[in-house]
Amino acid sequence: MDVLNKFCSTVSSTVSQLSAALPGNPVTREFEATEHIASVGQGLLWKVYSGYKKSTRQEVSILVLEKKQLERWQRNEREIILETLRRGIAQLTRLRHPQVLVVCHALEESRDSLAFATEPILASLANVLGVHENMPTPLPAQLKNYKLLEIEVKYGLLQIGEGLAFLHNDAKLLHRNICPENIIINQQGAWKLFGFEFCAPNSSDKHDMACAFRSDLPPIASPNIDYIAPECVTSETQSSASDVFSLGILTYAVHNDGRPLFSPSDIHGYRRNMSELKSLPSSKLINIPPGLRDVVKLMLSTTPELRPEIHDFIKVDFFEDVGVKTLNYLDSLFQWDNLQKSQFYKGLPQVIEKLPHRVCIYRIVPCLVKEFVNPTMVPFVLPNVLSIAESSTKEEFVHHILPHLKPVMKLQEPIQTLLIFMQKMELLLNLTPADEIKSDVLPMLYRALESDVQQIQELCLAALPTFASLIDYPSMKNALLPRIKRLCVSTSYISVRVNCLVCLGKLLEFLDKWLVLDEVLPFLPQIPSREPAVLMGILGIYKLVLNHKKMTVSKEVMATKIIPFLMPLSIENSLTLNQFNALISIIKEMVNRVEAEHRVKLEQLNSIQSQQSAMNPSSKASQNVSSAEPFSLEQILGMNGNQQKSDDNKFKSNTSETLTFQDKQRLVQQQDVQKRLQSEPVLSPTPAPQKAPPQVRDLTASLIENNLSQMSFSQHSNPPQSNFPSNQSTMNLGSTGFSSFSQTPALLPATQPAFMSSQMRPQATTSQFPSLPNLPQNNLSQPGFNFMSMNATAQSPLNSSMISPMNTFPSIKSTPSMSMNNAFLNNSMNSQPTKPLSSSEIDDFLS
Repeated sequence: MDVLNKFCSTVSSTVSQLSAALPGNPVTREFEATEHIASVGQGLLWKVYSGYKKSTRQEVSILVLEKKQLERWQRNEREIILETLRRGIAQLTRLRHPQVLVVCHALEESRDSLAFATEPILASLANVLGVHENMPTPLPAQLKNYKLLEIEVKYGLLQIGEGLAFLHNDAKLLHRNICPENIIINQQGAWKLFGFEFCAPNSSDKHDMACAFRSDLPPIASPNIDYIAPECVTSETQSSASDVFSLGILTYAVHNDGRPLFSPSDIHGYRRNMSELKSLPSSKLINIPPGLRDVVKLMLSTTPELRPEIHDFIKVDFFEDVGVKTLNYLDSLFQWDNLQKSQFYKGLPQVIEKLPHRVCIYRIVPCLVKEFVNPTMVPFVLPNVLSIAESSTKEEFVHHILPHLKPVMKLQEPIQTLLIFMQKMELLLNLTPADEIKSDVLPMLYRALESDVQQIQELCLAALPTFASLIDYPSMKNALLPRIKRLCVSTSYISVRVNCLVCLGKLLEFLDKWLVLDEVLPFLPQIPSREPAVLMGILGIYKLVLNHKKMTVSKEVMATKIIPFLMPLSIENSLTLNQFNALISIIKEMVNRVEAEHRVKLEQLNSIQSQQSAMNPSSKASQNVSSAEPFSLEQILGMNGNQQKSDDNKFKSNTSETLTFQDKQRLVQQQDVQKRLQSEPVLSPTPAPQKAPPQVRDLTASLIENNLSQMSFSQHSNPPQSNFPSNQSTMNLGSTGFSSFSQTPALLPATQPAFMSSQMRPQATTSQFPSLPNLPQNNLSQPGFNFMSMNATAQSPLNSSMISPMNTFPSIKSTPSMSMNNAFLNNSMNSQPTKPLSSSEIDDFLS
């Protein structure tokens, strides 16, 4: 909470400072100031605020001079100071050179302030050297413990020399106020010229050049007396040598912690110091590097003609440094063609290794990213930028490098750009925030998977698992997995296909169970390749799924999908012995799992059925039958019961030693079920009670006796006629014997027994039938004979078919319906002699 309060108070104080600094200034209409960061210019009167342009969000610096700072001087002096400052900013606005501060918006004045906008500024050289007048408290973070590096000093002095050369030769101007307050260091670390309040034309005419220093004016209205040339004070001829003298003092101050050679308090002290300068000892220049010491001594000569020209200063061997030349080349690259640029960029990585990191971040990177607008040069520039990123912190990468890389990540051509990103993907993933990975890096990887270059595809597949945790589930399911699967199926490179499988295996850790079962495992049989490397990749995925904690493959999937797919692969001739062993081990593991899971399921079902049968005794028999073990192969083929039992017993005796405890329990339960089934009564209809078979009688004697009695009675009473009623069945005579007797329910009296009942035994006795003459024995076995079927007019004897083939007929009683007429009996007896049947023949017949 305290941190939040402190932050709010800091923001509110900053806003109040900005509103006080720029009340009603027109600059505020187009630019927004955010933070006070430095002070520059004559007497460090200009406050530097960081800011941006409202319309384009372009980063700028806003320089503000508050008029209330001039209240310590009289009114006429204030007007002179303001007029001098306006003249200097106007001159700065007209100049355009890389070593001159760039003005983005001209000077605007209000009642309380002067303000204008420039390129982003870090600070003035005076601030860097330790002068903190008109600076915020506390100091900005970028200026804390800021120390100039040797290469920064070298190249900074070289830039100031080049800027003065431009003024003297091209602009035909003299600066006449070279001092640390008027040297600006921008955000990239470049040194720029500022403070043109006392500039004058570079002319040899004395009348065209007024004296820059005036002792009657406030010090703020005159050049800095610590850095001005002696001729500027004595009103002698002023020339470009005056700026060379000031540059020499500046060089001395930079190498002596910002302290100039002399610090006079007034004009008299200055003249005294100049007399000492004529005999300057070498010990005063001990801190200046040896390669520059002699040149600086000449630059500090009191005689202008003895000072070197500015071009001589630029060409000193001191500036022939690899780092200085590299930075100088980078600043002038826009003048080169692509071939020269490509040669330079190829050798740049070796130079970057020798340069300080701050120089690489703030000086080299801004120059390199300018080339990103030229797609042809991107493959040459990008490796250097990423090389600098390797030594950068995450904050430096996000602020200085990543914004420039985002447009490059979207480039489709040249293809080398994508390849370079794939090679440095691990670096990008470590330094890029998660949001930028999803919005910029991940789409680039999608494009890499769709590329036609094998190396890009392989590098992309190798990089994907490293940041899979940053990919959300919808993107993984709908964007990433379909592309990997499509590439695995469509590619013609075995290495790419293997890398796809390896990538899928590494991504399993970040996938849920159902996505693997629905998208990954069904895809593996679709891969159109049987090379050993591909098979081992497929096998690796199956092994990971089987052994993963979150993944569970059902026995149905293994039995119906995976094992039928893997089994044919095991006989591929291209497999080595180790590969074959690995494949077979996975198949065996799956088979064992299927066996174990299914056995447990069957045992559970068996126990449930046993419990249900024990709870419901009424349905015990039917449930036992349904739950019994299936018949063996011998039982199905129809072996008899005794043979089955003996074979079963033999099988059990042979296999009892190999049966498990559970199998033995199951066999015992099966035997118990069979015993219970055998003890239960058979559910079938109860048959009719069986009657004892009657004793065999002599039917021939009874038949003859009855016929004789009837014949005698018929002869005395009536002539011969048919004794069969009309409502009974008709006897059709045939030449061979009795034909079928047509029997209907109307022909059988209700009192007559049913002759065709298969459940009845014959009840006739031998006393009821006489001996039949010459009964044919061969007719007894004729099938289909019906005892009620007779041929009434046949002259042949009674056929043996009168006896039922099933040996079952009711007892024959003497009734009117069964009596025969005398004529029939007479004819039968007269046609053939009678031979009575023996008891053994009748007994055999009945049996």
